[in-house]
Amino acid sequence: MASLNELVPPGVVTGDNLLVLFKHARDNGYAIPAVNCTSSSTANACLEAAKKAKSPVIIQVSNGGGAFLAGKAVKDPNAAAVGSVALAMHIRSVAAYYGIPVVIHSDHCAKKLLPWFDGMLDADKEFFDKYGEPLFGSHMLDLSEEPDEENIAICVEYFKKMAPMKIWLEMEIGITGGEEDGVNNEGIDPEKLYTSPEQVYSVYESLSKISPMFSIAAAFGNVHGVYKPGNVKLSPERLGHHQAHTKKMIGSGLEKPIFLVMHGGSGSTDDEIKTAVSNGVIKMNIDTDTQWSYWDGLRVFEKEKRDYLQAQIGNPTGADKPNKKFYDPRVWIRKAEEAMVTRVETSMDKLNSKGTYEPKTEGATPQLGSLKNPNPITLVCLGALLGSAVMLILKK
Repeated sequence: MASLNELVPPGVVTGDNLLVLFKHARDNGYAIPAVNCTSSSTANACLEAAKKAKSPVIIQVSNGGGAFLAGKAVKDPNAAAVGSVALAMHIRSVAAYYGIPVVIHSDHCAKKLLPWFDGMLDADKEFFDKYGEPLFGSHMLDLSEEPDEENIAICVEYFKKMAPMKIWLEMEIGITGGEEDGVNNEGIDPEKLYTSPEQVYSVYESLSKISPMFSIAAAFGNVHGVYKPGNVKLSPERLGHHQAHTKKMIGSGLEKPIFLVMHGGSGSTDDEIKTAVSNGVIKMNIDTDTQWSYWDGLRVFEKEKRDYLQAQIGNPTGADKPNKKFYDPRVWIRKAEEAMVTRVETSMDKLNSKGTYEPKTEGATPQLGSLKNPNPITLVCLGALLGSAVMLILKK
């Protein structure tokens, strides 16, 4: 089996390279952590962790995260899409400098949030028309609250729009418990937390006719949020039943023909994660644990340096001593980042993705697009501008 470095370039991964990446994960028994990010700081922490762990990483944004990125003062109905696009542009600006494969993904989109999804697809289309690849590599539709027929039908409708741009679709069938970004399933019937093999095959049958670039989040008792191991009954072995049923139905030579996703992983035992990955999970969502780690890094710093954080001037070393080097945001935000880096690395270790990619940063540049079939007039104009800039520099 070829190494991942031979198959997938570093930086933002889309299209055919994304399919290759997920196939490599499935065939080699590892999953890639997908971390919810709400700022350039949390995104950079994920990138740093991936570089240190020598692992691919998925950086994802939720509707609420996108709105936060745009700024809480922005009340425009498109704020979530604007903020999500802003995060994608930031990641595209810096990802290659970390030297590992990075997937930009949008998280749970319920039916009521479809305008957000539409806004991101518009951005994908604009980027694709200019540069030949979408802005995001992957999007998720979570219509699990709807009847299965409607869920699948809407996914088919959107997947047909996404397939020409080779955008990956993640969908959910069956319900993940708990609460996530405004979707509350805390009082759900426990039986609905377990997806059946027949439900999974119905999704596969419909989406595989359009493109192979899709994954299924099948519920096996998962719950969003934090909980103690043992408080929620996870049954990751059920994922193997889904694989076996679909394999039988399509006569596949693959033991694991479906790309599966694990949600609600916070508090899962190592054995539960291992079983899920062994049954074809190629992506595991992480949010609650990394939120805590980011805060915990700041909490520890504040506790340790509290006497230096009460005023701009004056601390235990002297009444006239300045405290700027303690309250400078670059100091305490960095402490939060360092703690989050450690937690993301832990997930990479548990998911077996650690050590799968040797970071390569030679020749790194921002991935903000190179023109597809550039207009000769555009090239002449760019050349003229460059020449003018050079002349101005030479005259100085």
